[in-house]
Amino acid sequence: MSQPESTAHDVLPEWVDSSLIKGMLRGIERESLRMQSNGFLSQEPHPHALGSALTHPHITTDYSEALMEFITPPKESITEALNYLTDIHAFVHRHLKNDEKLWPMSMPCMLDSKDENIPLAQYGSSNIGLFKTLYRHGLGVRYGRRMQTISGVHYNLSFPDHFFIALQEQETDEELRALSLQDYRSHRYMGLIRNFIRLTPLVIFLVGASPAVCQCFMTGRDHHLFPLVRGTLYTPYSTALRMGRFGYQNSAQKQLGIHYNNLQDYLEGLQKAVRTPYKQFTRLGLDDANGQPIQINDHVLQIENEYYSLVRPKQVPKEGETPSQALQNRGIGYVELRAVDVNPYSAIGINEDTAGFLEVVALYCLLQDSPALLDAEQEIIDQNQAEVVNRGRAYNAAIMENGQRYMIEDWCNLHLQRMQPLAQLLDQAYETDLYSNAMQAMQIRVDEVDATLSALIVGDIRSHSSMWQFGQHLAHQHSNLYESHRLSKETLKYFNELSQKSLQQQQQLEQDNTISFTEYLAQYR
Repeated sequence: MSQPESTAHDVLPEWVDSSLIKGMLRGIERESLRMQSNGFLSQEPHPHALGSALTHPHITTDYSEALMEFITPPKESITEALNYLTDIHAFVHRHLKNDEKLWPMSMPCMLDSKDENIPLAQYGSSNIGLFKTLYRHGLGVRYGRRMQTISGVHYNLSFPDHFFIALQEQETDEELRALSLQDYRSHRYMGLIRNFIRLTPLVIFLVGASPAVCQCFMTGRDHHLFPLVRGTLYTPYSTALRMGRFGYQNSAQKQLGIHYNNLQDYLEGLQKAVRTPYKQFTRLGLDDANGQPIQINDHVLQIENEYYSLVRPKQVPKEGETPSQALQNRGIGYVELRAVDVNPYSAIGINEDTAGFLEVVALYCLLQDSPALLDAEQEIIDQNQAEVVNRGRAYNAAIMENGQRYMIEDWCNLHLQRMQPLAQLLDQAYETDLYSNAMQAMQIRVDEVDATLSALIVGDIRSHSSMWQFGQHLAHQHSNLYESHRLSKETLKYFNELSQKSLQQQQQLEQDNTISFTEYLAQYR
C-alpha cells in the first residue's frame, strides 16, 4: 500500500467517475445467540416455524443450535440490505418461544461451566446434515465449544464488471492487459484483500465493539484480563477481544503459510491444509470408544471453512462444488469482510455508518497499489492488530507502517483523509450523503477516543453493573423494535413459504441418501 502521505489524486485517478461503480452489490450476514430469559444460552432447538437451518437461504444456524445466522441476498444499496436484515430479525423474533431474546453482542451471553451445554447445530439425518454437525463437533474437540459462541458480522461486497474492464484498460503492464476479465478481476480482488489485511487495525479501532467478556467465557483459560465489574473481565484500553487471542485463533493455522499474493497460491495453500494431518489433532482420534466419529478427519483443516481469516475471496458455489472449486472455476466474484464486530447499539448488529465506512475502505483497498504481502510484513500487521485489539484506546498506542511508527490517531487520520474523495464518489453514484456521513462518524471516533464503540460499551457495562445486565437491557430494547417493525403481508407470506419450502428440501435430502454416513465420511478421511 502506498505511503499515507501520498495525495488524494493518487487515491482517485481522474478517469474514475461515479458511473463506473454503479452496480456494486452488498450482502450482510449477522450472527446472534438465542438467550433464555435468565440470560443463559438457549437449550431449545432451532424454532420449527423458521424452517430448516440446512436449506433455508436466509435464516440458519452457525456453530450452535442457539447461534442464529441471518443472511441477506445481494442488494443494490446499503439501505435495501439493512431493510432486508431488519425484516429477517422481525420475522425471527415472532417465532422465539419462552421469552427468548437475541443476544446483542459479539462476545457471548451467560454460559454454564459445562462445554457440552453449548448444543451443536442440528441439520437432520441426511448425510450432508450429519456431516455439518460432525464438523462442529470436531471444532469443539479441537478448540473448545466456548470459542465458537462468538458472533460477528460478515460484509459481502462486489464491484461491477464494467469497473474492472475500465481498470484493466488503464493498466500499463502488458501481462495484466492480456488477462481474461475473470483472471483480471481475481487479480484486483486479491489486491483488495491484501490491503484490507493491512488496514484491519483501522477497522478494529473504529468499529471494534467487544472490549469485555463475561467471566464465564474464560472458564478454564489462562488470561491477562482484569475485572471491570462483577462477573465481567476486560483490559482498560481494549477494542475488540473477539479479534484477539481469545477470539477465533488457531495455532495450527498460524503455520499454514496461506498467502493472498495470487488466487492460485491461495487455493493451493488451502487445499494442502485440508489434506495434511496435524499431530495434535491426530492424537485426539477420529472416533470415540464406541466407534462414533468425533471429527471429520485429523487434518490441519477438516474442511476449507475452518480457515479463520479476516477477509475471504468468494464465489457462489454451484451444486456439488466446494468453495475452492467455485473460485478455481469462475474466479473471485466478491469479497467477504469478516473483521467486523456486532454493534450492540444496533438492533440488527450493524448500521449505515459501519456499512458506508466498509464500502469506502473496500474501494480504497481496491484502487491502491497492493504489493505482495510477505511474512515479514504480515508479522508487523499481526503486531499492529494485537496492539489495537488490546490497547487501541491507550494514549500511546502506535502502528508500524512502511518502517515508520505512527500514533494510532495520526495513522487513522492519514487514511481517513485519503479516503474522503472515495466517499464523495460513492455519494455521487448513489445520490446520497450516507458515505460522507459515515466517514464523519468515524472521524469523530478518531478525534475523541471516548466516542469509539468500545469506550461507550465499557462505560455502559459499568453503569449497568455487569455485561450481562447491559446485554439484557439492550436485548429488551431491540425486541421492542422488532415488535414495532411492520412486516408487509407479502414479506410475511414470503418468509412463511421459504420456511415450508426449506423443510421440504431437507426432507427430500434425507430421502435421497444413497450411501451410509460411514461411506460418505470416508471420502473426507
